[in-house]
Amino acid sequence: MRYLTIDGMLNGTGIRDAVNGGYILPEDLGLSSEICQIISTWLEKYASEHFKGYKDDALIEELDLEGKVIAQRIKNELKEIKLQYFSDAKAIKEIIE
Repeated sequence: MRYLTIDGMLNGTGIRDAVNGGYILPEDLGLSSEICQIISTWLEKYASEHFKGYKDDALIEELDLEGKVIAQRIKNELKEIKLQYFSDAKAIKEIIE
């Protein structure tokens, strides 16, 4: 069983090893190219908001919702994992069931 954290941290890959630390490339987990591209696009949007100082609450909500949807898609592709989502903007963790 692997324990992963999905996050939009600046300079991250979007997926962290929740036990050992460090980022994991989505491709290294065997995720589909579609999800890898979705993660990449989401990270770009999250980084853009980071540089603006996380001032747009509505956009942060939208980005976090998108991140949770991505997490759910990853959970559907990788059965033997436990996932949590971390909002970089709000510094809040949430278990993904």
